[in-house]
Amino acid sequence: MDLGLSSAPADADIIKDTTEAAFMTDVVEASQSVPVIVDFWAPWCGPCKTLGPLLEDAVRAAKGAVKMVKINVDEAQMIAGQLQVQSIPTVYAFHKGQPIDGFQGAVPGSEITAFVERVIKTSGGEAPGDSLNDAVDAAEEMLTEGAAVDAAQTFAAILGEDPAHAAAYGGLVRAHIAMDDFDQAEAILNGAPAEISSAPELEAAHAQLQLARQAADAGPVAELRAAVEANPDDHKARFDLAQALHASDDAAGAVDTLLDLFQRDREWNDGAAKTQLFIVFDALKPSDPIVLNGRRRLSSIIFA
Repeated sequence: MDLGLSSAPADADIIKDTTEAAFMTDVVEASQSVPVIVDFWAPWCGPCKTLGPLLEDAVRAAKGAVKMVKINVDEAQMIAGQLQVQSIPTVYAFHKGQPIDGFQGAVPGSEITAFVERVIKTSGGEAPGDSLNDAVDAAEEMLTEGAAVDAAQTFAAILGEDPAHAAAYGGLVRAHIAMDDFDQAEAILNGAPAEISSAPELEAAHAQLQLARQAADAGPVAELRAAVEANPDDHKARFDLAQALHASDDAAGAVDTLLDLFQRDREWNDGAAKTQLFIVFDALKPSDPIVLNGRRRLSSIIFA
């Protein structure tokens, strides 16, 4: 599926070394069409050796939305003096021939990424992450509307651009859950890149997969409710009722039932009620009132 995202240009097109003589062409003129980040460095500068590669990685990740030029201050003292470069590393961003942002010293990778994104947005551009996030939003809307196959195709296309996009990965799992393809959903989860395996989006998708598998075996709500009313000490029936309620889209009822079971016997079946509660909580958004209220009530029971 084409997301309308262009492929990344070659390094030579976006990162280059320049000289004082070529500064006008490589920076001032080039920045008329795309912002240019200038890294002032020197071979003897220790922090420069740390900052440079991080800055290059952030520029490459922008896939052509910004360019980078490296200039050795020992060989470009006039330009460094004109721009009042008093220490290195110093980084300036140019747009339309003028400096628009900058910083001095080695900074953490997260700040470098934020700097590059800020430069792109300040110059009126759009970082690739913005396009991908817009595509995720579109895929989520498809999923909400019941178009699970289209959503899965879109999530997969996003992962083709960014294989470690946690939101797209979680979305792809949930799309397969919606198609009742639980085995494929599990396979996708198991194949997640290590760096996002513990991301909230994947943990939520894993919880939703667990609940979906339970729903396939859930009994009739009316019968289970009658069994609980007939014997309030039938913990298995109460636990099964909670699963059945969740399977019928009554998450609040499921939480209420599990809290009741936990309060009656928190150790039953190795603490199954508490474990199930956390699965339900993980499957929902952290800000969901069901989660907030349920966690508060659970804490009050534990610490009563």
